[in-house]
Amino acid sequence: MSIVQSVKHCLSHYATFRGRARRPEFWWFMLFCVLAIGLAEGLVGEGFSGLVTLALLLPTFAVSARRLHDIGRSGWWQLVSLVPLVGVLVVLYWYVQPSDAYENKFGPV
Repeated sequence: MSIVQSVKHCLSHYATFRGRARRPEFWWFMLFCVLAIGLAEGLVGEGFSGLVTLALLLPTFAVSARRLHDIGRSGWWQLVSLVPLVGVLVVLYWYVQPSDAYENKFGPV
């Protein structure tokens, strides 16, 4: 999956918390978010960067939940990242795990 396909898919399913997102879809979208926020801040300013961040917040939560579904975890496990330092590392570890090679309770591969 290319970065363009990933961004199109994530933005068209911006509030879809069902299903699964494979690693490339998730990481390409995260790269897009970082670049979009950085570009907005560099070209326009912090105020516009805040608006871009707010606009990308829901799609980011959705694709993160679908990524956790892909490894067999509930999307609610994103809340672990609220635990200072350790929580972020644990969730990051889950995000880099390989996808389940079989159908799980969140859908087919």
